[in-house]
Amino acid sequence: MPRKRSSSRPAKAADIRTVAALAKVSIATVSRTVNGSPAVSERLSKRVWQAIEQLNYYPNTHARSLVSGRSRLFGIIVENITNPFFPELIQSFEEVAVANGYEILVSSSNSDPAVLTTCVRRMIERKVEGVAVLTFGEEETVLDQLDQLAQHSIPLVLAEFKLQDEKSSTILLDYSSGIRAAVEHLAALGHGKIGFLAGPHTLHSAITRENDFRSAMNALALPIRAEWIIECDHALKGGVAGFERLRKLASCPTAIVCSNDMTAIGVLRAAYMAGLRVPQDLSVVGLDDIAFAEYTLPPLTTIRMSRVDLARAAFEALRQRAEAEPGVAVQREFLVSTSLVLRGSTDKPSA
Repeated sequence: MPRKRSSSRPAKAADIRTVAALAKVSIATVSRTVNGSPAVSERLSKRVWQAIEQLNYYPNTHARSLVSGRSRLFGIIVENITNPFFPELIQSFEEVAVANGYEILVSSSNSDPAVLTTCVRRMIERKVEGVAVLTFGEEETVLDQLDQLAQHSIPLVLAEFKLQDEKSSTILLDYSSGIRAAVEHLAALGHGKIGFLAGPHTLHSAITRENDFRSAMNALALPIRAEWIIECDHALKGGVAGFERLRKLASCPTAIVCSNDMTAIGVLRAAYMAGLRVPQDLSVVGLDDIAFAEYTLPPLTTIRMSRVDLARAAFEALRQRAEAEPGVAVQREFLVSTSLVLRGSTDKPSA
């Protein structure tokens, strides 16, 4: 039998007047509460939010932005969303933003200046209050695009890269402590023949990681062989290609430190296909500590760069700019450290 259509009408959606009536306050008090105004007492604010929850009321964010003159929207531009590091970073950034009453607009540059130009235009059109550019090395090639944000007085935070613009901030990444810990760990296991698969030299972050590896080797008086330091793509195929180049040498390293986890996972696969056992025949260390690193076979020893810490630093840099009173100085540099995470891909050399 056909079902009878319900005669009851859908309940009318609650609006700001309904909330005000239930909370027994003025419409202005509801508006101030929703916009986080300190002028509303804790007692009234609690009453308003209880009414909002009871009525399942959703404030109109567009209307709020028109009234307040603020979008409460931050942009985040990452290098390549196919690398698991960046979705994890975006998730952490969104969590801290939402917890503080902000929304985010996400873009990926795909390492293409033309795409980045479109990303920047979207940010400006949506009237974001700040942009975190976390592309880890592409900034020097896209200064014109970033300058568009500066011309619109939109605050920026960048990873490892400094701009002269007073509205820009920088997140400094201390790779050296984690990389030195990795080299010391391998040396303590008995490895003296250590190679390094570097990222592309077009990225200043990759150059920094390679230089920190060289410094760590020098500090321990370990030999640095030029043929064991190979520039490759920061992707799975880069790890495979770098490993194959090492395998063709007359003398191969017994341990490999990689510029990121994707490269290291590529090495794990290439070593398996070559009939080598990790860590018995070859020790492998990554950098990033993406979530997948814990589930490789064997689990990957890696240098952790916390996405949570990085996201918090990026958000805090933008929040300070967005909420700063005129004439009040704000922090321009934020430090994020690295540390070694020991898992199953490193052991003593077999010979």
